[in-house]
Amino acid sequence: AATLLLSRCLLKMVKENIVVPEEILSFCCNGLQGSTSPPRARDPGEREEAPGAMASPSPPRNPTEVQMSQLVLPCHTNHRGELSTGQLLKWIDTAACLSAERHAGCPCVTASMDDIYFEHTISVGQVVNIKAKVNRAFNSSMEVGIQVSYEDLCSGKHCSICKAYATFVAQGPFGSKVKLKPLTPQTEEEKIEYSIAAERRRMRLVHKDTLKDLLTRSPRETELETRDGSVAVPAEKTRVESVELVLPPHANHQGNTFGGQIMAWMENVATIAASRLCHAHPTLRAIEMFHFRGPSQVGDRLVLKAIVNNAFKH
Repeated sequence: AATLLLSRCLLKMVKENIVVPEEILSFCCNGLQGSTSPPRARDPGEREEAPGAMASPSPPRNPTEVQMSQLVLPCHTNHRGELSTGQLLKWIDTAACLSAERHAGCPCVTASMDDIYFEHTISVGQVVNIKAKVNRAFNSSMEVGIQVSYEDLCSGKHCSICKAYATFVAQGPFGSKVKLKPLTPQTEEEKIEYSIAAERRRMRLVHKDTLKDLLTRSPRETELETRDGSVAVPAEKTRVESVELVLPPHANHQGNTFGGQIMAWMENVATIAASRLCHAHPTLRAIEMFHFRGPSQVGDRLVLKAIVNNAFKH
């Protein structure tokens, strides 16, 4: 139909003594060459695509991936104008929980958090970017990998802050366990994380036994003098005890206390204990692996205790 219509138009142009462009005449003589439109002249600098060439497909995105960006405001910072580690832990836990619930399709609670090492501090006005996604799902628990970086809006600088791994447990009605569907990794990076997740899970399961064994084998040192001859500070002077009332803003949609909120309260009492030892304002650099033994709910009173175990060079 297109060929017939074009032929009629061409015949009419010839009868009316209209000059037919060479491109159209050549196009018609070649029988359209399987196309319904005349060839388009390439723009200068335009690259000719090889026959059958197609744009490379973008890598598939993990359906459990959650990205969160938070602008650091004065209300999020400490006395130095740096982002409070407790606030950062809240954001990390929130993003990880959203990722876990995307995969589970039901409410999830924080079961444990692996070691976290904080590489840099974050100042007011900078942006915290958090990316979380499920690395692997087991029976009723799953590992969520979290990457945290900061962005300076003025200079455009990006820098890594920390990388963390959290374990979440899916919960059904009345706290019942939920059988999770398996996760299929797509990219090479996801396949590596998927494989290592099983080993990390094994390490978490033996973590408690390792600590118990360490405590039974450790010698009981009662000497209060340091190597340089100065008198050490009694640990009792660093002891801190605080009680927190769980209110609705501290809880999730199930009424359970956010794991990130508990971590923020823990960071607070730990910082006070450390400050009592050094008579300064220390910065939290690392958190070792810990487990949540059970949930707490709105109306509960949480008692947090902290004490300095040991002091090193800095």
